[in-house]
Amino acid sequence: MADGGAARTAARDGSPYPDRRDPAFERDVRRMFAHIAARYEWFDHVASVGNDLLWRPRALWALDRFRAPGPVRRVLDLGCGTGELTRLTARHFPDAEVVGVDFTAAMLAVARRRTPAGPTTVGYGRATALRLPFSDGAFDVATNAFLVRNLADLDAALGEMRRVLRPGGVLLILEITEPTSSAVASLFHAYFDHVVPWLGAAVDSAGPYRYLPESLRRLPPRPAFRDALRRAGFGRVDLVPQSMGIVTTFLAEAGAPDRRG
Repeated sequence: MADGGAARTAARDGSPYPDRRDPAFERDVRRMFAHIAARYEWFDHVASVGNDLLWRPRALWALDRFRAPGPVRRVLDLGCGTGELTRLTARHFPDAEVVGVDFTAAMLAVARRRTPAGPTTVGYGRATALRLPFSDGAFDVATNAFLVRNLADLDAALGEMRRVLRPGGVLLILEITEPTSSAVASLFHAYFDHVVPWLGAAVDSAGPYRYLPESLRRLPPRPAFRDALRRAGFGRVDLVPQSMGIVTTFLAEAGAPDRRG
């Protein structure tokens, strides 16, 4: 169905254009990521003007400051895509086993090709964030970058992330957010809502990159997201804006609710 219909599944150029009103939304998100897998990384570098190369390392540095001292033995990277954060995390924690999971086979194929063999243990598997195939408390750290805007059920996914973390384990979420300054927000939306979709259309991906700014509007504001993390069973929570709030690193420790507010 072309875009503009009651429940669109494709843009005019034929590229996938997921619609949350469609019962097949999760399937269409998978189709969308399969469509852009081969050019996902370079397009993000171009569209973010290279800033995405800084956001992930900064998020891991924030994780180091947030978490309690101690070894990190197992890390889960959810919605790993082409493995950018997975590979970076493996270098950051060289003694850890790092597992990247994604529900899109094409993304995982790219991730495996781009992950060099070496002494660090990195593995990949296919799974959805809503139903993780791991036992309770299996990981010390769980990460994801630019995933949660695409989830059909945020609360269920956060609950799964909490379930697979050991008590005291830490969740890192890196996500596009509303800028903290109204002036920056105006500039950001002029670019993000109009220029990025135009760039996507130029590479026959009008649907995915029109969906991108729409997905941001589905993400709860930072205070509501903090509340969602606490509902899911995370206690200590911290929010670290980057690039004047264009992205935010959400950090949450698995445990009892933090009563200090």
